[in-house]
Amino acid sequence: MALKRTKAEPSQKPDADYPESGDFEAGSPTSMAERNQSPASEAGSASKDDSQKRILLVDDDREIVESLRVALTAKGYQVSVARDGNQGLALAEREDPDLVILDMMMPKRSGFLVLEKLRRCRPVPTRIIMITANEGSRHKAYAETLGVDDYIRKPFAMDRLIGSVERLIG
Repeated sequence: MALKRTKAEPSQKPDADYPESGDFEAGSPTSMAERNQSPASEAGSASKDDSQKRILLVDDDREIVESLRVALTAKGYQVSVARDGNQGLALAEREDPDLVILDMMMPKRSGFLVLEKLRRCRPVPTRIIMITANEGSRHKAYAETLGVDDYIRKPFAMDRLIGSVERLIG
């Protein structure tokens, strides 16, 4: 995938310096921290350790993504990141993660639509934790109807999320 420079991003490095990863979207700005992720955290990395559990994090909030990625990587999980629902579905298909942590409200395709598609298309259901800032109980009930494994409201304690991950995939 070729990434193009834009006038708004004059300090961007040449295209060859960017990894071909689901973490990046053509033409979208990325931070230095995202470009310098360790190989274990990059989607599609050739150095995958088969003993590590794979987690796909689908969220458009950079701070939440980075906090979760750091915490989960420190616990020994391999983390891939998608910035929107469409990228999340593509990475889930390509990487077959053990767990998906899915934000409800995202650009391009909502967490509900991603959840519905994952539940329809996968012969063995992927474990899914939905995270959301939405307070409505209707949304939680709908997510549970679709088969979400856990539903966590933001803001949440990192221990709460890590506990759910460990319970679902060890």
